[in-house]
Amino acid sequence: MANEDALPDPARVVIRRRIEWMDTDAAGIYHWTTVFRLVEAAEAVMHTALGIPNETFGASPRVAVSATFNKSLRFNDPVDVELAVESIGRSSLVYRLAIAAEGEPAAEAGRAYDALVLGPIA
Repeated sequence: MANEDALPDPARVVIRRRIEWMDTDAAGIYHWTTVFRLVEAAEAVMHTALGIPNETFGASPRVAVSATFNKSLRFNDPVDVELAVESIGRSSLVYRLAIAAEGEPAAEAGRAYDALVLGPIA
């Protein structure tokens, strides 16, 4: 990993995205699953910047997710997606997630729990 790619805080990343048409329902309001797709995009950015995607993707299945929804988002709304490592265990990782639009929380207080699988599962 080159120094210019290093994260300022390796336990936290913020990415900017837009709510796409495919993320919305018939009323043009984002679908609840969009939050978790955006979080996975932030996770990929974090792991890539840390130089570990080949070691972690496919070896760290999600075991639970949660989020509290505060604001409806609509097609083309810009959002900031924050993902931060909350805790690291012996074989687990907990992320804290937050999505904001125009500085206001849209989805927050969320968590994503991963397990680390260190070899073939019998």
